[in-house]
Amino acid sequence: MKLSVIIPCCDVSGQLPTLFRSLQGNLRDDFEFVFVEDRSTDDTAAVLDALAADVPGAQIIRHPVNLGLSAARNTGLVHAQGTYLTWLDADDWIGPGYLEHLVRTAERLGCEFVRTDHVRVSGRRRTVVRSPETRRNLVMSPRAAIGPPFRSTSVDYSMAWAGVYHRRLADRGLLGFAENLRTCADRHWNWRLHREAETFATVGLLGVFHRHGVPGSLSELDDPRHLDFLDAMTMILDETAADREADLLLPKAVDATCALINYHVNKRGRLSTGLQRRLIERSVDVLEAMPPAVLEQVLAQGSPRRRTLLTRMRRNPMSLSAVA
Repeated sequence: MKLSVIIPCCDVSGQLPTLFRSLQGNLRDDFEFVFVEDRSTDDTAAVLDALAADVPGAQIIRHPVNLGLSAARNTGLVHAQGTYLTWLDADDWIGPGYLEHLVRTAERLGCEFVRTDHVRVSGRRRTVVRSPETRRNLVMSPRAAIGPPFRSTSVDYSMAWAGVYHRRLADRGLLGFAENLRTCADRHWNWRLHREAETFATVGLLGVFHRHGVPGSLSELDDPRHLDFLDAMTMILDETAADREADLLLPKAVDATCALINYHVNKRGRLSTGLQRRLIERSVDVLEAMPPAVLEQVLAQGSPRRRTLLTRMRRNPMSLSAVA
């Protein structure tokens, strides 16, 4: 089998017809589609059964209970047989011939993983989103794409579905997702991949159409899962601190964490008063656990507005009152 496409499915019955129409333009005898039905509460399972019957290479794996996106991806990884592996979100779709171009690109470059651009779909609006890595079609060390701090880099472009990955990465345990993270698992996964893989490349291939801002999505809800980014970044910080090149990589990890804390604190008005308080308390804990010298360097050299907010929050968390 040349390529396995792993597609977790949960409560996406309305989006599945669009996905399946796009798969019809990407069939090949040596491509397989591994659907993981994560115990949906709507009629996703029935729709999936009906549509998958017309897709050669489709198989459906069913979870007896809902386990979440990371676990569903890991289940698909266990069942996948392809030399190359990729993921899709079930509410997205792909352009005709995209998967074949993806595999040909990976084979031509001969590296362990390839990252691509994608198209963001917001209602009727289409926006091309480019990977921050500007060195295109160049096989390089993933570590070389982690830094520098203070600008967006490849580790900040964390969507697992924007690329393709050689099976040898899975054999080395680098493609599994942390199941304790209900959100932000892609970011932790991407950091580990860039630290531990040997070669990668970024290309300007477009083909994934990703739905953004879907009504009812987590970004629209008052949900404790918003705070899982702090768990993800704590894992990244701890693992990077233990890395052989910690002195080189830690400033980027600290900067990325500060940027996310700044973003979520500024957006805290979407959360309940209790969650806002918990966000601030936990953010302060994460900041205080960082290497002091690295944190001070990042705050001093980063955005003045971010420095002002995070310094104020560290000195007097109660000064950031809940936003209605």
